[in-house]
Amino acid sequence: MAKRIPEPTKPPRERAFLVGVEFRNDSNILPLEDSLEELALLANTAGLEVVGETTQKRDRPNPETLIGSGKVEEIITLVEETLTQVVVFDNELSPRHLRELEKKFGTKVRVIDRTALILDIFAQHAKTREGILQVQLAQYEYLLPRLTRAWTHLARQSGGSAGRGGTGGVGLRGPGETQLEVDRREIKRQIYTLKEKLEKVRSHRSRYREKRKQSQIPTVALVGYTNAGKSTLLNRLTNAKVLVANRLFATLDPTTRSVVLPSGTKFLMTDTVGFIQKLPHQVVAAFRATLEEIAEADLLLLVVDITHPNAIAQWRAVQVTLADLQADHIPTVTVLNKIDRLPAPEHSQETLQFFEDAVAISAKKGQGIPDLLNTIEQRLFHELIPIKVELPYDQGNLISIFHAQGQVTKIEHGRGKVLMEGFIPGRLITQYQPFFIVAANSTEG
Repeated sequence: MAKRIPEPTKPPRERAFLVGVEFRNDSNILPLEDSLEELALLANTAGLEVVGETTQKRDRPNPETLIGSGKVEEIITLVEETLTQVVVFDNELSPRHLRELEKKFGTKVRVIDRTALILDIFAQHAKTREGILQVQLAQYEYLLPRLTRAWTHLARQSGGSAGRGGTGGVGLRGPGETQLEVDRREIKRQIYTLKEKLEKVRSHRSRYREKRKQSQIPTVALVGYTNAGKSTLLNRLTNAKVLVANRLFATLDPTTRSVVLPSGTKFLMTDTVGFIQKLPHQVVAAFRATLEEIAEADLLLLVVDITHPNAIAQWRAVQVTLADLQADHIPTVTVLNKIDRLPAPEHSQETLQFFEDAVAISAKKGQGIPDLLNTIEQRLFHELIPIKVELPYDQGNLISIFHAQGQVTKIEHGRGKVLMEGFIPGRLITQYQPFFIVAANSTEG
């Protein structure tokens, strides 16, 4: 009789204790308790088991440990009681904060912050070569200023091999050079190499976008807070079969598919990485090539999970990130998703009314999709937006498009350039954005 081989057991999850701090002049969009709840979701996504949490409100950060000394001692006690292995701070820790806290908690407990946690999630979820390169770059740039004894041997040697797992081998050290110095130099080299590789990716994407523009097929980018349902909406409209999961940052790599409108006109839809409050600047910088898909789009669909208790705050967080990406000038339609999960839609009118000209849908059930497609068609092909631009004569293509597809109300020829004023279709606005004199506001949703 065949003997059944037992399935391998999963290793137990690391136990994590969460710490949230609010300072008097903080500009956080989410309240402290809600931000900590979001941190718990991030920890769970990263594979950690949350065993406790604590918060503190202060006038200003402690220069050494961020939180007060009494609070540190309280957490040390709680860590021992709960057998915690990882302490996760909701605030980004400076190199000094991290160094001093590591001393306080000892070698058996790791100390990380929200940024490190998000980078770990990205590292777990990145699948394509581009995504992996972007995450590696973000991790190295985060690690470099925080390199301490916790990361390296710091053993003085007079030469010889100093290979370390995780850095790809650091080569030879000079006389009297510390392991710390060797590791710093190696990380700088890795950052340089990764930036070179990503620049090639960026150039490739740029050429691809230029071809799309020449084809005159407009592009719509899905943006929104992570887990708002962007991938579900892409699947609903295009049958893209993109992974849909009830977890944060389920989608990292952009996916572009063609969508046919009821009139038979086509456009391209791109799903992008979800946003979040306090999205680490390392992530924004490293994912520049991917996020440029947003900045170059003709229209943005800002997807909001209308059932979330912090729906309005999440909507604002996305607006802040779009401004950071210099994409806040792009015409935008707010898409209120998951209306099928509203317990009593008639009691939710106050929230719905906050978003002017929004379209309410259920990407999962298909409710409201015809209205959304009609709105997209109106914004891309029928709505005209007022602009005033100065176009160099070498931009003859844009001058011709303005005449052919827009309405010119004023034109003045000058030395080396032409001033044009009038109206153009919303889908063309990004092409003219570098030449704006006054960027007129569109009637955005």
